Amino acid sequence: MRNRKRYSAEALDKYYRGKNIVDILDMSVEDAAVFFADNRKIKNKLDALLETGLPYLSLGQSLSTLSGGERQRVKLAKDIKSKGNIFILDEPTTGLHASDIKYIMQLLESIVDRGNTVVVIEHNTDVMKLADYIIDVGPDGGTRGGEIVFTGTPKKMVEWGETITAKYLRKSVE
Repeated sequence: MRNRKRYSAEALDKYYRGKNIVDILDMSVEDAAVFFADNRKIKNKLDALLETGLPYLSLGQSLSTLSGGERQRVKLAKDIKSKGNIFILDEPTTGLHASDIKYIMQLLESIVDRGNTVVVIEHNTDVMKLADYIIDVGPDGGTRGGEIVFTGTPKKMVEWGETITAKYLRKSVE
């Protein structure tokens, strides 16, 4: 339960449909979507968070408590319904369970299907296999990297790639 001392007595005495500010900020995104079902503007924002796989977040949750992947999905939710955007995501699958990775990949595919471009910086070979196109930067990491060492489809990388990434991608399809 959120600390009531953060709010003035005046703020705590204001209610919307039987709930005050503390009650509303303690709601999960999923519960809030039901609570605000009749308010299209709020419901649209909550639906975007639901679509990005964040039904469990509370409305008042501090950004500092979110993982990197969750923060990226919150940002993604802002423009998820639009088209003509370019989204750049840095390792959006880090720390996720395999079923969550599958969900994120379906989400990214739906964003592309809406007419957007998605660029993903990723080391997960399961994600790479689903890519339309790979740009491999290497030949190694850190100061021994920074050069484009391969461009092409995942299939071409598996067949012809001579990079460290190609080696791992090849192993993942065997």
